[in-house]
Amino acid sequence: MYLLGYDVGSSSVKACLVEAESGKIVAQDFFPKVEMQIMAKKPGWAEQEPESWWANLKLAHESVLQQSGVSGDEIKAIGISYQMHGLVLVDKNKKALRPSIIWCDSRAVPYGEKAFKSIGEEKCLSHLLNSPGNFTAAKLAWVKENEPKVYEQIDKFMLPGDYIGMRLTDEICTTIEGLSEGIFWDFKENRLSKEVMNYFGFDKHFVPEIKPTFGVQGLVTAAAAKELGLKEGTPVCYRAGDQPNNALSLNVFNPGEIASTAGTSGVVYGVLGQVNYDPKSRVNTFAHVNHTEKQTRLGVLLCINGTGILNSWIKRNVVAQGISYNDMNTLAAHSPVGSKGLSIIPFGNGAERILENKEVGCSIHGINFNIHNQSDIIRAAQEGIVFSFQYGIEIMSQMGMDINIIRAGNANMFLSPVFRQTLASISGAIIELYDTDGAAGAAKGAGIGAGIYKNNKEAFASLEKLAVIDPELEEKAQYEEAYERWKKAALGER
Repeated sequence: MYLLGYDVGSSSVKACLVEAESGKIVAQDFFPKVEMQIMAKKPGWAEQEPESWWANLKLAHESVLQQSGVSGDEIKAIGISYQMHGLVLVDKNKKALRPSIIWCDSRAVPYGEKAFKSIGEEKCLSHLLNSPGNFTAAKLAWVKENEPKVYEQIDKFMLPGDYIGMRLTDEICTTIEGLSEGIFWDFKENRLSKEVMNYFGFDKHFVPEIKPTFGVQGLVTAAAAKELGLKEGTPVCYRAGDQPNNALSLNVFNPGEIASTAGTSGVVYGVLGQVNYDPKSRVNTFAHVNHTEKQTRLGVLLCINGTGILNSWIKRNVVAQGISYNDMNTLAAHSPVGSKGLSIIPFGNGAERILENKEVGCSIHGINFNIHNQSDIIRAAQEGIVFSFQYGIEIMSQMGMDINIIRAGNANMFLSPVFRQTLASISGAIIELYDTDGAAGAAKGAGIGAGIYKNNKEAFASLEKLAVIDPELEEKAQYEEAYERWKKAALGER
């Protein structure tokens, strides 16, 4: 018995086959092998053809079946993870009316900002837990004003994962988690936001049927089964945006638990057990995968643009050619905690939400030509990235989150002993490293939704813990001194 997970990103589509009883990954692959095309007809625009997601899903799907030798009849449930905040529009024939406006498209910012002021900032934050910002609702408002002929043909709007679900089952549905990431959900009233729908003048019939995140959301049609080599009637039992799903893949379900990634950009995603928000909107709050009307589980999302990209910039421009990331991690460990008084501010990759959308750039503070060397620079960069995470974690703490565990995949910046030890020591949280990914998480989510697993503990019982990093209490004062020095430089405090 097997579970199938799809992870529909903006760079590739992954498929993963998991053996249900053991929880082990049997086969996985992704397509295309180069980054998927993002169309940008104007500066700040970013679009993708939904059909390209489906085409690449089929290639990844075919590959995992060939690798494993598993037949479609043996697959008992399907789960979907997807790039968040995108907009897909279809007509009554379920045909896409235009390319999807994806998460990194910024054309709708003025529409979200105007809605934030018109509806009322306090009203938006207390009910939606966010500003309408540049999310799905604002993107739909842009279409309404700028492409009226397209707007007139709309039957339903969807998130990217909803579109994949439709292609598999011929049913159009979504989840509360999906509507919340689109800024359509009122958490105080536990319903579709009347204020957002009325302000933008959206027809309520545009909204897909709402189904639980875990549970049967549709059955694979005969046509899709033939196209993919699946059994007709196979249930699609789970869908979630990529960040909530990444948390799920790391078994992060309860208040105080944190999932983190640190690639080009970095994410800290924590679970909150009460309805709350940041008054300055420096973090975003959405429904987590296990949020229900009776059990509040919110995912607080902190995104740092300048994370691994700073590390890669140093590799290209500071260290000698031929020095690997592993070599850099070794060099960083040669410098003491606090990098001998050197601080690096990592915000050189655009405006940062935790700084209230200010673009302060990257800067180096306290460099002394007589004592500092490349080990200090590398360590200061890694510490600076961690300190930006910690600043966001403090915002989460102010919202009522008691942070005690940070779970992460054993990849990217988390491969650095300095990075992960600094994060554990400054946050006071235990860091657990695992070998997993979003597609595997989606497969196990499907197992929960299908009732194959009783709960998340059973689903993730086989999740392999690779390492545990405890805070260094003896050097806590040095970490805190370095963080306070960094914070003064980052925030312009004197």
